[in-house]
Amino acid sequence: MIASLPSVASCMLAALAGLLAGLARGFSGFGAALIFMPLSAAALGPRLAAPLLLVVDAAMTLPLILPAWRQADRHEVWSVAAGALVGAPLGTALLVHADPQALRWALSGLVLTMLALLASGWRYSGRLGPRAAVSVGVVSGFCTGAAQMGGPPVVVAWLGGAIPVSRVRANLLLFFAATGVISAISYAVGGLFNFGLVALAVLVAPAYGLGVWIGTRLFGLASERAFRRACFVLIALAAVIGLPLWDRP
Repeated sequence: MIASLPSVASCMLAALAGLLAGLARGFSGFGAALIFMPLSAAALGPRLAAPLLLVVDAAMTLPLILPAWRQADRHEVWSVAAGALVGAPLGTALLVHADPQALRWALSGLVLTMLALLASGWRYSGRLGPRAAVSVGVVSGFCTGAAQMGGPPVVVAWLGGAIPVSRVRANLLLFFAATGVISAISYAVGGLFNFGLVALAVLVAPAYGLGVWIGTRLFGLASERAFRRACFVLIALAAVIGLPLWDRP
């Protein structure tokens, strides 16, 4: 298992990405993949980075699920998750079969596009009926399967209504728990789990867990606007740093 680990530098970059991603995840309920994936994909490749984030996030955010279950609008969460059942396998197929280099370019582009959408302040203000919920779930599930980036579509949808921030966060935590199960099945079928993944998860999980712990305690204490702006800056830097443009020839 140890022999299957990447280089020390790659492992350190993945751990640093995990710390920053966990900080955003613990505070806002989303944003982990937007930070983690570009950085870790540059060091490990997207086919290892995506299942790594899935495993680490599931293990480190498990204590957050029970409080989220109590606060979330479970009916709406399950409606969106139903759409993810369709989208996640399609996204996983792209992850398995696409060229890793091309996928990294697409990954950074997707991150910057989603970041621009989130930072613009635009939100969907309509009622999220059953059809809309399932449609959002399909898009989010596809992004989750391809790169564990299912947050922005549901964030844009849920922040648009008159829903308290605490409930939005709870909805996100519960939705990610559901899509985590769906993704795990898709990744297992796609053959993306291996011993190297387990060894990396053992190294990255403590850093990610520390970030989640700090972020959770900042929620409600720090200025949410200032913190989210800081998250946006980190996400932008991660997307730019993760571009294949910087790879050595």
